[in-house]
Amino acid sequence: QVQLVESGGGLVQPGGSLRLSCAASGSISYINPMAWYRQAPGKQRELVARITRLRISDYADYADSMKDRFTISRDNAKNMVFLQMNSLKPEDTAVYYCNGLYEGTPYWGQGTQVTVSS
Repeated sequence: QVQLVESGGGLVQPGGSLRLSCAASGSISYINPMAWYRQAPGKQRELVARITRLRISDYADYADSMKDRFTISRDNAKNMVFLQMNSLKPEDTAVYYCNGLYEGTPYWGQGTQVTVSS
């Protein structure tokens, strides 16, 4: 069983930055890939960024609208995954979810609200 807990959401002005964190209950070395998704009101959940460990290297991929502004990273020693979000826009407002695949089963956190507004 894997538990994922997000933190770091909040209210930020347009153009601002936030760093989301996702803490896993166990070693994330075996959770691969890990990702961030988001869901805005009235919209489907969408992939934001994903990080995949292959051998000893991490490979990240992003949704097109976020690749130049968001950065995903993982710290296996601390069992955490991060999402650095810069140049935030009102349309980035959503609940952000941490996701991880473990032994073929996807696990989700409870989500953290990000609101971008002046």
